[in-house]
Amino acid sequence: MDLLPFDTGHATTVASWPVSAAEVVMWCGLRDFPVAGSTVAAWQHETDVSARMLVEGEQLVGYGELWLDAEEDEVELARIIVAPGARGRGLGRVLVRGLLAEARRSGLSEVFMRVHPDNAGALRCYRGAGFGPVDAESAEAWNAGQPVDYVWLRHT
Repeated sequence: MDLLPFDTGHATTVASWPVSAAEVVMWCGLRDFPVAGSTVAAWQHETDVSARMLVEGEQLVGYGELWLDAEEDEVELARIIVAPGARGRGLGRVLVRGLLAEARRSGLSEVFMRVHPDNAGALRCYRGAGFGPVDAESAEAWNAGQPVDYVWLRHT
C-alpha cells in the first residue's frame, strides 16, 4: 500500500467514486452529481492544497487532501474518499493515517477535519484514527457560514 502525490490523470476515476448526490455532498460539499473529472483536477491548483492517492498494487483505492494553513499553524484533512469496490476493508483508516503522517511532516502543529453530520461511516473511521470532537464553542464559530453544521474533529 502506497500513499503517493495525486496524479491528475486519475481525476475522472476519483470523480466517479461517489455513487449518489447525497454521497457527493458528504464527500466534498458539492451539489452536482455526478462530479466532473475537471472539478477534481481543478482542486489540485488551489493554494495550499496537497492531494494524495492511496494505491494498492497498481490499483487506485483512495484519495484525500491536506489543506495547509501556515498562518493558523494547522492542517485540515479533506475530501477523503475510498473507491466503492474497496470499501469495508479498513482502507479509509489506512488513508487517514497516511495523511496524518504527511500532516505531521509539514511541521504545522494542529490537524483538524470536518465531517458531514450524516456521514456515520466516516465519523467511525476518523474516531478510530485518533480524532476527537473540538469544543462546542470552536465548532459553532467554525460552522458560521457553512452549508451545514459540520462535526469538527481534532487529532488528539
